[in-house]
Amino acid sequence: MTGTKAMALDAWARRTGQGFVRFDYFAHGQSSGDFRDGTVGRWLDDALTVVDTLTQGPLVLIGSSMGGWLSLLMARHRPVRIAGWIGIAAAPDFTEELMLANLGPQAREKLQREGELQRPSRYSDEPDILTWRLIEEGRNHLIMRAPLHIAGPVHLFHGLKDPDVPWELSQRLLLHIEAPDVAATFTKDGDHRLSTPADIERLLTVVATMCR
Repeated sequence: MTGTKAMALDAWARRTGQGFVRFDYFAHGQSSGDFRDGTVGRWLDDALTVVDTLTQGPLVLIGSSMGGWLSLLMARHRPVRIAGWIGIAAAPDFTEELMLANLGPQAREKLQREGELQRPSRYSDEPDILTWRLIEEGRNHLIMRAPLHIAGPVHLFHGLKDPDVPWELSQRLLLHIEAPDVAATFTKDGDHRLSTPADIERLLTVVATMCR
């Protein structure tokens, strides 16, 4: 919640008087907990608790990467609250689409046998941890295998040079979502984070339009 995009959104909300909430999921950022205990269902509970206790009225949900999946699940669980949804390098169903699908037979067998895998992280000195529990529990929350309806406008952002979440996943999501207005912005030189000043400006323009 202290990332460039979240802070830029916070500053914009303060300038315009727009209500805004940002938070870190269990075992992410400033939130406590061991990532090994994290599951999609637990993070969804975090998100719904924040929405139910700290917000009122219509919501424009913004989710980046894993947050894209979680915010789509929020939209499914609280459909009447959703005035719009924005995905930034959204990674719906990433446990199956990106993690498990990219494991070789030996790594998959080790993951099932030992319960976890550790791999070098692109963004931290600490390794990324993948647990079999995360994979199994994530199957309860897959959204790309059933119709996905959102009552408000939808906008996806994705960089064509994203090394973590292929831009084709946003293309599939664009076609998968059923909403009154669905659009996407693909940035030719964009990376996974999409945090350059130009990226932020494009994001804030769409946010301001949805919040009118």
